[in-house]
Amino acid sequence: MKQDSEKTKFVKEPEEDTREYILQKNKKTKLGATIVIAFLVLLIIGIIVSNVFFTN
Repeated sequence: MKQDSEKTKFVKEPEEDTREYILQKNKKTKLGATIVIAFLVLLIIGIIVSNVFFTN
């Protein structure tokens, strides 16, 4: 069985010639990460605000 000598990287740089990566540095990845982070921040803010209202 053939084993690849390359290790899987987390982020692929545009100049690298490899298929072993999890994320790319392009507009789709940045937009998706921004949307997910914004949603998580809104969720955390919602939890904090609801805690303030329900404890009073």
